[in-house]
Amino acid sequence: MSTWRHIAVLALAVMLSGCNDKHDAGYQGWVEADMIFVSPDESGRVTKLDVREGDEVRVGDHLYSVDDDLQQADLNQNKATLANAKQTYDRAAALSKTGAGTQATLDSAVSALRVAEAHVVTSQTRLARRNGYAPVAGTVQQIYFREGEMVAAGRPVLSIMPPGNMKLRFYVSETELPKFTIGDEVRVTCDNCAADLTARIYFIATSAEYTPPVIYSLDERNKLVYLIQARPAKPDALRVGQPVSIYTNVKTPVADGR
Repeated sequence: MSTWRHIAVLALAVMLSGCNDKHDAGYQGWVEADMIFVSPDESGRVTKLDVREGDEVRVGDHLYSVDDDLQQADLNQNKATLANAKQTYDRAAALSKTGAGTQATLDSAVSALRVAEAHVVTSQTRLARRNGYAPVAGTVQQIYFREGEMVAAGRPVLSIMPPGNMKLRFYVSETELPKFTIGDEVRVTCDNCAADLTARIYFIATSAEYTPPVIYSLDERNKLVYLIQARPAKPDALRVGQPVSIYTNVKTPVADGR
């Protein structure tokens, strides 16, 4: 009888252990990032690409060039128009000083000169924007167009991932939602990651949604959940798309086999 009692105690211990493991499984999520897409204002052919995927860039670093023949021709034409407008203005101003010209002629020359100057500035801006520069510091995440390829206006040539734009996304049920508050620090674990990873919650959805069809989850749950997002304290230690586990207790280590 004592043997059976001993077996029952062991079985109960195993069951409780299994319950604890399930309780300690945390909240399953993944790593995402808000990319910065760099694109030309006008369509053209990529003539130069100075970076590769994975390169670190600083603000102002040159990234790419797009052919500028049309923009250069437009600038030359507007410069010629400006030169003519300047000559017209000079003649009108000289005649006005001698009294041989009218004020209306001078005003018209001034107006034409200002318009011509504005067109030159616009052309210079269009020409300058045929070169793409890094608007932020970060890592070149993906290149969409390479040298020799045509890129449409507004289509990104490449994307940059600033470290501060990395985020963790995970879902919790309505009953678990009160455990989380914006500003809370959570513990993060993942395969072959450091043991001291943490993140701080900055977003909690105010409306529920159904469990997404693609999610790193330990089991299937057909119920409404709430999205929570957190910024990792060490973004360089994580990779976009990486599955992670989130724990509310950042002090007590949780045995999850990682």
